[in-house]
Amino acid sequence: MANLNNIYSDLDLTFNRTPVTNDVALSYDTQSVVRAIRNLLTTSYYERLFQPGIGSNVNQLLFEPVDQITASILVNEIKTTIKNYDPRVSINFVNVSVLPDNNSYSVSISLFIGNNTSATNVNLTLQRAR
Repeated sequence: MANLNNIYSDLDLTFNRTPVTNDVALSYDTQSVVRAIRNLLTTSYYERLFQPGIGSNVNQLLFEPVDQITASILVNEIKTTIKNYDPRVSINFVNVSVLPDNNSYSVSISLFIGNNTSATNVNLTLQRAR
C-alpha cells in the first residue's frame, strides 16, 4: 500500500531494488527534490533528448578562471536555473565559495520545499570534469 504522506517521488538513482516488490526503489519528498536540483544544475542545455531547453550554464562556467567574479556569476546562474525550472522550491540563499587550490567551488543552497517552514540545505562541490 502506498504511503499517502509523500508528495514528491522519483526513481532512486542508485537503482537498488525494494525487497518486497523487487522493483527499482523510489526516493521521496526532500531527497527527491534535492536530487532533481543536483541533476538540473549539472545538466547542460541540449543535453536532454526532446527537452533541449532544460539545463544550465554551470558546466561552462567551470572552465572560466576560478575567482570571485565567476563565483558571483555562478550564484546568479544557480538562482535563475532553480527559479525557472523547479517550481516546487523557493530559494532562501545561495553561497558559492572559491576553492582555488582545487580549481573548484563549494556551493551551499538553502531552500524551502513546498510549504515546509524548515529550510533544506544542498551542498555541492563543482569542479571541471575534463
